Amino acid sequence: MKLKLICTAALAMFATTAYAQSSVTLYGVLDSGVLYQSTSAATFLPHAPNLGHVYQLKDGGIFSSFWGIKGSEDIGGGYRINFKLQGVFNSMSGKFGLSDTPGTTAIFNQFATIGASGPFGTIDMGRQIIPMIYAMAETDVRGAQYFGSILTAWLGVNQAAGWPGTSTNAPIGALYDSNAVVYRSPKFFGTSLALEYAPGGVAGQAQGGTRESAVLKFSNYGLNLSAVYYNGHDTNPFPITYPNAPAAAATGLDNNRFYYLGAMYTIAGFSVSGSYGIGKNPASPNTADFEMISGGLGYQFNPRFKVTSGYYYLKDRNHSANHSSEFSVGAEYSLSTRTSAYAQVGYVDNKGTMNQTIIYGAPVAPGVSTTAAMIGIRHTF
Repeated sequence: MKLKLICTAALAMFATTAYAQSSVTLYGVLDSGVLYQSTSAATFLPHAPNLGHVYQLKDGGIFSSFWGIKGSEDIGGGYRINFKLQGVFNSMSGKFGLSDTPGTTAIFNQFATIGASGPFGTIDMGRQIIPMIYAMAETDVRGAQYFGSILTAWLGVNQAAGWPGTSTNAPIGALYDSNAVVYRSPKFFGTSLALEYAPGGVAGQAQGGTRESAVLKFSNYGLNLSAVYYNGHDTNPFPITYPNAPAAAATGLDNNRFYYLGAMYTIAGFSVSGSYGIGKNPASPNTADFEMISGGLGYQFNPRFKVTSGYYYLKDRNHSANHSSEFSVGAEYSLSTRTSAYAQVGYVDNKGTMNQTIIYGAPVAPGVSTTAAMIGIRHTF
């Protein structure tokens, strides 16, 4: 009888523990296709030579392939502790994605966060995709896809500013920030606020390597509005000649600032978007001062099929000869709840040293027009 009571108590204890713990989810996406591009380059350098047309299997026609683990624990009173680990990989080679350190990769290069959520909103700490990118995606008909979108336009600004593409540490704005603390407020009549601060951790230099940003969004009645402010100190300290030159020492100067205003309106299946952005180096405006303008139009024919299009214009405000225009059109069809097929085509006219890419991860030759087309399939699990 005594043994029976002990076993019953133990089972009750474990059952209570299991009830208190929340589930952990393994998830991911595979996105692969065939790409044709009429010009190509080996790097993102503004003087990289044209290597000619290219056919290739390409990862990430809509977004990159990635996998992750996430979970949360209910601690009572409407509060939860959350974690997320997520990283991209190349489905063609199996390699992991880039980290902040030039030339190196990371398993969880998109998210490695722990945080809390509740009536106050959410707070996450660690490496993460920052609020700026979500604000841009939600005001772009193309949704900041990897092929011809506000994302590739913003990356074009970074390439023009000297980003060598060997790390995720960009000179204008940011896609990911490491060591970041991000707070997201609850929605109030469709309005929400996101704040970010990332201490640099540079000894003897309080401002060395720090990042801060603020995003104000409105989403209601089919209308999305976004306003972005991003500021970075010692962003992208590695020179364009990396790895043949050493990293620059931290100075604490503001050398990365990005402003963005965007809007998208959806009604009866039609979506229209527009945005305006400025990216500059405040410490040395003569070296980086760019303008970015976008417009988009799309239509959702039915729950399975949609067509989207976008126009993206970049301008070097220091050198009027450097500018580029990009057009893109894409169609997506859902084969099932987890699998979709897509076809996309894009054209970019680069002038001067501009080298705006059509698809992320496929450099184009600067100063020449380029056409690209891609068909692919995307599966989530």
